[in-house]
Amino acid sequence: MAPVDRLNTNVVPPARHLLRAKDLADAHYAEPIGVAEMARAARLSQAHFSREFKRTFGESPHQYLLTRRLERAAALLRTTDWSVADICVGVGLSSVGSFTTSFGRTFGKSPTAYRESFPPASAWARVPGCVARFYGRPKHSTFREDSRKDAS
Repeated sequence: MAPVDRLNTNVVPPARHLLRAKDLADAHYAEPIGVAEMARAARLSQAHFSREFKRTFGESPHQYLLTRRLERAAALLRTTDWSVADICVGVGLSSVGSFTTSFGRTFGKSPTAYRESFPPASAWARVPGCVARFYGRPKHSTFREDSRKDAS
């Protein structure tokens, strides 16, 4: 009887390596990462990584990273009053012009027009309950014990 091949538990499926790169892009989108770093995370050559990433996820690694950055920029435009330039840099992009062009292609309007289509950020501002309670407390205590000076 021929020996049975046992599953090698040390072998990681190729798709798992690609997920490592995708997770890297998701977690570090604001940092200056590129295809080379993503390929290293997947432990593949850049060319092979790019081909496999596109085949598996339907878009190139560069496009995936840009999409993550633009999605985060859209969230910041909806919920903050940061300038467009600050948002551009905050999501890891360096050119406001390229950011505006890419954002317009993706969302169908400029970042400024996109922001104007939502309520102002101040409408989203929430004050934590602990802060509201702190500032809502009386400024002066009505207890005699609190106003006594220490005898020591």
